[in-house]
This record gives sequence, C-alpha cells and structure tokens, in this order.
Amino acid sequence: MKPEQVRRLRMTLDLTQQQFSDLLGVSFVTLNRWENGQSKPSAMGLAKLQDLAARTDSGAAEAGALGGRSVSSDTSAELPRLDFLGDANALRVLVEGERLSYGHLFNPVFATEISEIDPLPHQRIAVYRRMLPQHRLRFLLADDAGAGKTIMTGLYVRESLSRRTIRRVMVVAPAGLVGNWYRELRKLFQLQFKIVTGGDTKNGNPFVGPGSDLVVVSLDSLRSPRLFNALRDSQVAPYDLVVFDEAHKLSANRDLDGSFRATDRYRLAEAIAGVRELPDEWRLPWAAHHLLLLTATPHMGKEYPYYCLWRLLEPEIFSTETAFANFPRESRDRYFVRRVKEEMVDLYGKSLYAERFCDTVSYDLSRGAISEQALYDRTTAYIRDYYNQARLLNPQAARFAMTVFQRRMASSTWALLCSFRNRLAKLDALIDDIQSGRVPEVELRSQQKRLKRKVREGRLVDVLAAKTADEETSTDGAEENEESEAEALGTFVATSLAELMDERGQVQELMTLAETVHASGQESKFERMAELLRAPQYQDQKVIVYTEHRDTLEFLSRRLEGMGYADQVAYIHGGLGFEERDAQVERFRRPHDAEGKGARFFIGTDAAAEGINLQFCWILFNYDVPWNPARLEQRMGRIHRYGQKRDRVAIVNLVAGKTREGRVIKTLLDKLEEIRKQLGSDKVFDVVGRIFEGMAITDYIQRAVESDDEADKKALELSGQLTPEQIKAIEAREASIYGPGGDVRSDLPQLREAMAIEEMRRLLPGYVRRYLEHAAPVVGIDFVGDLDEHFFMRPCKRGVLDSILPLLETYPESARNRFTVYRPDDGRDAIFLYPGEPVFERLSAIAIESARNQALRGAIFTDVGATAPYLFHVARVSVERGVDPGLPAFHSPEAIEQRLVGLKQYADGRLIETPVEHLLLLKPTPKPSPGSVVFLAQSDTWRLAAQEHIRRDLVAKLADLQRMNATTRLAETEEYLQRAFDYQESELAAARKRFTEKARDGNRIAHAELDRIKAQQKSLAHRREQALLQARREVELIQPGRVEMLATALIQPSTDPDDIKARDAEVERIAVEVAIAFEAAQGADVRDVSTPPKARLAGLNDYPGFDLMSKRAGEERGIEVKGRVGVGEIELTENEWARACNLRERYWLYAVFDCGGVQPRLLRVQDPFAKLIAKARGSMAIAYSDIANASEAVE
Repeated sequence: MKPEQVRRLRMTLDLTQQQFSDLLGVSFVTLNRWENGQSKPSAMGLAKLQDLAARTDSGAAEAGALGGRSVSSDTSAELPRLDFLGDANALRVLVEGERLSYGHLFNPVFATEISEIDPLPHQRIAVYRRMLPQHRLRFLLADDAGAGKTIMTGLYVRESLSRRTIRRVMVVAPAGLVGNWYRELRKLFQLQFKIVTGGDTKNGNPFVGPGSDLVVVSLDSLRSPRLFNALRDSQVAPYDLVVFDEAHKLSANRDLDGSFRATDRYRLAEAIAGVRELPDEWRLPWAAHHLLLLTATPHMGKEYPYYCLWRLLEPEIFSTETAFANFPRESRDRYFVRRVKEEMVDLYGKSLYAERFCDTVSYDLSRGAISEQALYDRTTAYIRDYYNQARLLNPQAARFAMTVFQRRMASSTWALLCSFRNRLAKLDALIDDIQSGRVPEVELRSQQKRLKRKVREGRLVDVLAAKTADEETSTDGAEENEESEAEALGTFVATSLAELMDERGQVQELMTLAETVHASGQESKFERMAELLRAPQYQDQKVIVYTEHRDTLEFLSRRLEGMGYADQVAYIHGGLGFEERDAQVERFRRPHDAEGKGARFFIGTDAAAEGINLQFCWILFNYDVPWNPARLEQRMGRIHRYGQKRDRVAIVNLVAGKTREGRVIKTLLDKLEEIRKQLGSDKVFDVVGRIFEGMAITDYIQRAVESDDEADKKALELSGQLTPEQIKAIEAREASIYGPGGDVRSDLPQLREAMAIEEMRRLLPGYVRRYLEHAAPVVGIDFVGDLDEHFFMRPCKRGVLDSILPLLETYPESARNRFTVYRPDDGRDAIFLYPGEPVFERLSAIAIESARNQALRGAIFTDVGATAPYLFHVARVSVERGVDPGLPAFHSPEAIEQRLVGLKQYADGRLIETPVEHLLLLKPTPKPSPGSVVFLAQSDTWRLAAQEHIRRDLVAKLADLQRMNATTRLAETEEYLQRAFDYQESELAAARKRFTEKARDGNRIAHAELDRIKAQQKSLAHRREQALLQARREVELIQPGRVEMLATALIQPSTDPDDIKARDAEVERIAVEVAIAFEAAQGADVRDVSTPPKARLAGLNDYPGFDLMSKRAGEERGIEVKGRVGVGEIELTENEWARACNLRERYWLYAVFDCGGVQPRLLRVQDPFAKLIAKARGSMAIAYSDIANASEAVE
C-alpha cells in the first residue's frame, strides 16, 4: 500500500492528521508512519481505509488502489507542479526534519546521543560491531552479571528503530524483572513500552492496535493459554524483535531414552523462534525475524540444555546436538558473545568492577534460663527428635519442615516465633478435625502415602535451597519460597492422634519460650549489626540488609526505627507491586538528609530485590546468610556492578559461629575468603554458585544438628570441597565451552579514536536546536525562554497544540511545558527534545506535513560557491525483501535499508549524488536569476529524469550491494543446512531403531514416540528442500524499494560582490595555510577536512561544519577558517552554526584578515557559539570588532 495514497485520502476528506487518526482509531504516530512509509497498515487498518475511500468522490477505484502493490518506484503522478514558488524555510524544515529522523546516517552511533547512557567499551563492541551489522539478528548475549545487558538491548532497539529495520518489539522477562525492564527502557532510552498482563485480554487483544508495538510481558504470563492464544490471533502483526531475558529459564532436556523433553517456557520460545515441528497448541502463524537471548549463565553445567538455547537461534542449522558440536568455532561469533568481569574495562583499561571484601562477623547467643541459647538448644532438640521420628516414614518431608525451623531460628527470634505460631495453628486444626470425627485417625497414614508421592513427584520443594532468586515466582503477593515453607509447616509425620498431641505440647512450650525471649528484647544478632553500623567506616553510609524472611524484614524495620531511624528505612518484599518496589528503591536512592528525604537503610528479601541495581550503595549486610551459595553470589551482584563509585564494596556476613549451623556456614565463608587471598582475585565470589553445582549445603547443615561432633565433621568436609584449583578448573571449562572471550583491551585505542570522530559528527544539541527554531513558525508556535537552557512553547494559532497536549500529560507535571535540547544529567524537570522523543516527533510530524506541499513545489536558494545553477533533489529511498506467497516467512515485505539521498542536477545533464545536509550550506533567495530559466520551463521533466536516475542507478546499486553481501553468506548457509539435515537424518534413523526394539518389548510409550519419529523422517526431505529454498529466496527477493521525492530546490550562484570576495580561492588558500602553520607550530596534528573527499578520509561526514581537525594533547578540535582580503564581517552557514553549538569549547573560529596584504592577521576565538553567535541572536553575520574583542592572544 502506498503512503501517498493514505495521505491523499486524508486530504480529500479535508482532515488533519490528528482528526484522521481519531477517525481510524489509531494513534497520531501510527498514521504518521503510514504516510511516511515507515510502516504499513494492519489488515484492520487497511479495511477502514478502503471503506473510507469507497465513500469519497473517487469511489471504488480509489478503494481498490489502496490494496495495490506495496512497492512503488514512481510517485510522480501524485506530485504537485514544480514552480519554485514555495517557501524556502518550509522546504528546509521538511528536509532537516527528515534528515534528523535518519540520525544514524550522519552519526553511526546516534542512539548514544539521545539515550541517557554512556556506553562502555564492551557494550559498544557488542551493539555496533556484532549485533547491528546483522540483517537478521539471532544472538545469545551471555556477558557476566552486571555487564549491562539491559543497556545493550535498549541501545540496539533504539538504533534499530531509528534505522527503520524494526517496528514491533517484545521483551519477555521473568515476572520480577518486568518492572525493571519497563523502567529502564523508559528512563534511559525514552522507549514507551507497555506492560502486558493476562488481565489485559478482558479489554481486547493487547497485541493488536495502538500501544501494542512495544511491549514487556512476563515469561510465565505469555506461556499461559490466555495470552498465548491472544498472540496466535490472526490480527496480530508479527513482532520484528523478541528479547528473552534470563534465557536459561527456557529449559529443555532429554530423558534417559533420548527423547526430547521441553517445558512450556521452551515451547513458547520455539514458537516465537520459528521451530517447524511443534505440537498444534504451540504453533504461531508467524516467527520473529530477530531473536535476542540474554543470560549470564547460558551453560549451567549441563551440555544439552545449553545446546537447546543455540537451537532457538537457528532451528534448522542447529537441528541436532551433533550439528551444533560440529559448527565451526569461528563462525559462532555471529551468534554469540560472552565477556567475563575481568575482561570488562573502561576506555583507559581500568576495571569496571570494584574489589569485594567479605567480612564474616560472629556473634554469641545470650545465655541463661530464658535466653537465645536456651531457645536454640530446645528448638534443636525438637528438630532432631522430630526428624528421628520421621526417619522411616517420610524423611524428606520431615527434613524440609525442620529446615524451615532451622533457617528461621538462625534468622531472628521473631521469625522463629511466627513459625511456631503457624505450626501450632495447623496442629490445632488437624487435632480438632480428628477429635470431631471430620477426619478419621487412620487418615493420617493415608496422608503419609500422599506426602511421599508428592515428594517423589517433586511437588514439595525447598525453594530457598533448590532455586536461585531469579528462578522464583511470586503470586498473589507471596514469594514462592514463602508458599513452599507454609506448605512444609503444614506437613506432619505423625500416624496417631497421640503423636500429634505430643508434638503440640512441644511446640506450645517452644512458642511460649520464644515469646518470652522476644519480649525481653534480646537479639544478639541485631545488637552486633547495630554495633558495626556505629563503626566509623559505616557511620552515616547507606546500607543494604538482606534477609530470607518477610517476618525478619518487619522485625528489622521496627528495630531500626526504634533506634531513631524513623522514615529512613526502605524495604522490599514479594508482597509489593513493581510500582511500589520502584518507589522504595527511589527512596533509598535519594540522599538520606533533611533535604533529600531519602532512606539510609534498604531491607530486602532475595526474590523481591532480584533485578534491582543498587550500585550507588557499597555496604551490604547479609543478616541471613543464604544456605544456597548461588543466592549469595546474586546478592553481591546487586552492588558489585558497573556504576559503583567506590573502589571497594563491603559484604558483612552475620553468623552465630558457635551454633552447629553457624559453624558450617562460617567455615564456608572463611574458606572463600582464604581462596580469594590465595588467588589474589575475588573471582571466587563470581563462581561460588557453580562450585556447589550438584551439592546441597542444606544437607551438611541438617546433619550438623545431630551433635557438636557431627557439626565439626560436616564443616571440615565442606572445607575440603573448596580449593583454588576448583576456581581455575571452572575458568578452563568455561573457556572450552564458550571459546575465547572478547578482548576488549586490545580494541581500546581504536575505540577512543572512533569516539573522538563520533563527537565531531554529533547532531545534538546544535542541529536539533536550529531545526526547532526554523520549524516553530511553520508549526504555528513560538519558543519562549533560553534555548541554551530551558524554554517553553506558546501557540501562535488556535488548536495547534491539541495533538501535543496528551503527550505532555505522560510526563511529570513539573516538566510538561519546560523543554531542553541538552541531555539531562542532573535530574532536572524538563522534557529532553530529540528525534524519537514523542513531543519532538509530534512537532516534527506537524512541521513536515505543513511544509510538504511547499517543498514539492520547490524553492530557490543561493550557493555562494557555485559557478552555475542546478537543481537539488531530496528523496527517500529503500531496499526491501519482496514477497513470496509460497513461503510463510515471506508473506509480507520487509525493509532492509532506508535512507535519504540528495542529487545535484545540472543543465548539461550531469547528475551528482550529494549529501542531504548540503542544503545547510545554502541561503534562501526570493526570486530566480536569468541564468536559471533553463530549469523553469520544464521543471517537472527535470524532476522526473532525476527520479528515474535515483531509481535506476542509486537505489539499484544499494539493492545490488545488499544482494551481493547476502550472496556471500548463502553458500555457507546452504552448506550448514545440508550438514544439519544429514545429522538429523542419521539421528532419526538411530532413534527409530532404538524405539522399534522398545515397542517390540511392549512399551506403549515407545509406540507413540516411534510414530512421531516416522512422521519426522517422512517430512525430512520436504523440510530440507523448504529450508534451502527459503535461504535462496531470501537473497533473490532483495530488490529496490520505493523512491519518494520529498523536495526540490533551484540553486543559483551568488551575484553579491561580498560573497564573491569571501569565496575567492586564493584568499581561502592563504587563510587555511596561516591556520595550519599556527597549529603545527603548537605541535598539533592537523588535518584538512574542508572538502567532502578530505572529510570522508578523516571519518567525518562530507560537510563536518569546520575546515580543520586538530589534535593536540589528546584533544580533538574543530577549526572553522574564514579569510578576508582586508577587514570585514564574516558569515557562518547553518551547518557551521549547529556544529559550533555542538562542540562548544572544542570548536574554534580562526578568522584570517588582510589576506590580500603582506602580513595576514590571525584572530582565534574559542567557543564562538557562546562568545559570538549566541550574542548575535542567531544571525549568521559577525562583525570584525566582535571577533577582535572575543579573540585569544596568539601564543
């Protein structure tokens, strides 16, 4: 469908874009994208357009036209006559608005300008070298924790949206991280993502219509039938990019007989990845073109699940584990990158991560008849007796229940007391049921059988021991570990009423003792922490306190407030929604003084705090040391990550070292610290979870309860499990799995040089500021205030802000009419305007729409450097992958590349491709000169010839280049596909033989598996043929896309004597020589970038906005040279004005006067934007006296 047809229909109906979008039931931005060719209407949108077209005077013919080909190479029939009576400012506004929307063409790292981040070297390498160059991204980003995978994803999304290579993006994350993704993408990248939940289906399909293009959804919500069925709806447009965070959760494995076993999470990922052989209930009518998997732990010590992640990237190429194993190591770089913390450095090679110091602090329990020690001894006896009673009946269930008491006893008296109360309530309920006859006593033995089966089937799990925090799920305000512990406290091993009554008596006594101890205020652990907090190094510092139990969290909050820290305690647990969690984190982030009104303490449970980055704090107290080492590793990751301002972080572990459990935990922590010292590195803390893979620390602690001797024995055994050699072995194993890591350090010199060039190519703030100044009168608004600081909008005509006001309401009230063109770095309340920001986009859309007809009519400009008149055309062009109805993957066209092109057209027939920003070098002119008559008589013919040249030569060459690049990869892809299907054929044959034998032996399950294998074998040849055909057609379908003419300008040479003098070649040569000689005398390395070829050679745009690039003492300067025969004013172009605004102190004006004499005079002005241009209030002409007054002394 053609964008100009949508636009023409709107004009026929005499509607504004806002009115038309309201009529169609779509957003203003969506309609604007349709009219600009940035996206195509959905099936529902197309139907509405056809219906409206049928009701217009043009009737059914127009309605039919709307359903035509999507590719148009000729828009001349819809263009207004070219008479050059259009407004020159309006033409420039349209072209500059379009140019800014293609920011990446002028600054390849444009997203770094408009995002509130400063990407690190490893992040730049991943996004700009490894990910963005790929036409189809299928990638596993597996950097260590804390590397900024959210930032890399956001940067990739922002760049891809700017390049028009994607439109619809879905981020799939664990439930606990959904809010974090939503917050980070909005705050750092201004990406307006929407959170989708299962409840949204009550109001329609959340994946259809306005607001559905950018969504974040939880993994478990999306795999639920309700949301997955919504995703399968035929009205859902395919998502171009799908991101799976914590991708190791997409688990799949194989059974002992070799059959494939996938979880629902993995099935979901298979459907989105485009796996062909899927059960019907998991089929999607589309597959994501781009797939990004994020995880810091891709391997998890298991080979097959690791292979299954790779299979999602290329289901056909990695169709079998053998195909993956034989895939060339060097070719894996296209799909995978992993950098460990030691490889991540800043631009100067300094490690990004602070050093970690762990201090294990032991404390003694209070003693006496009513004391913590007495409570510990009696509770331990209860645990030991209870477990011994259950040893023969149901040992695993009993062990879990007793572990709950052990952990809570180690946590706090209050947590233990709450557990006793819960246990007593459950005992009372069961005893009452038996005594009343509602439950027969013999039912107790039946319960034991059911309990055994539950344990055997894995339905009764100690979540704190078996899962890491990121693997937990929260439902209805409860963390998964809380639900599992509540279930454990409701399990009983008693087989008679007498045994239940006996346990009830013990629990009642223990509860009474716990109440007495708690009421006495004894809490040695808390007193030890309070003592440490008063130490000089921790005094008045922000502190994170981790606990495993919400009851202890509440106790800590009360005690800290009782110490005088009222209103200084933030907290987070599974009962809080993500908005409240964000609010608590923000409280903690703020300064905890009277002015900041922030919190000094942050108390959190593991699952609730997962995904929250707290690197602004450097002290972490493990009030409860987790018995799962992987959780200890995760806690450290909250503060041990990039952005930590301190050169060290402190982790304080509180342990009752003389208790049996405490002796085991203290031994573990002391051993880790010993290894850290032996290795001279804190790497041990990054792999502590992997050291204990397959080992249960809980088992050691449970056995320690039996006696003091047993506790010492288990502590010694655990110590023996930890050696420095283990750490080295883990590093060697991971190197063999992942291959060599990313060598960031060797790339630093090249990166630093590239970043210096990038600074010279920036578009913000200068070009955006100048654009807004020119666009304001076209839109019908006025900017009031200081554009170099803050300003606000004032409408100059009625209704002009109607479509902007709803966007302003999405910002805080204090910022709604306060704008800036500078990236905020101090939390100020102002809307940062830039291409991609909603308010800027709306303003730009209104300006472009208002200027469109003027630009197509044409306007006249003067080029002071020209010797003959010419036409300058600007067009939007594209290369796309066309449609093949026979292949589902190619049912709709796909944009491969979109760009703007500029073309000079001379009367002698010459056609020269010229950068679009050439227009910034020109001055508007009110009327044509006699020499331009040749273009006026047949202007439309000239434009048609230019359009044909763009289509036939420029766009065809772009398509040829894309096709050539794709062809070079095709042979390799075909080879990998052939090999993968050969492996698959071999594996199916082996599996068929294996299951045939089992079926003969009467195995009923084997019969079903055998039928599945036979079906796969039968379809294998067809699937091979289709996969190869799709690979070939993807290359063959690359073709030139649309050519849309945007503007045409008539350019005339200047007849002004002052212009002719200013552009005298000899004067320019003398001025440049004087400037170069001065810089060389200062020891600078100077490069002449005054012409497009010289600028390109230096890595700059054709028109960088200055003549010389000078490097001295590591600093890059842009120097604009102006020469005059004698003395007089100088004039800057729009381009030079904007570049001076961008570079400020690194931009110099070198004005060389008296070039016609014996001794030219050099006047140098640093930051002419501040010293000269801003004072001139936007004028391009600067007087000699002003330059002389602002100039630096010549050294």
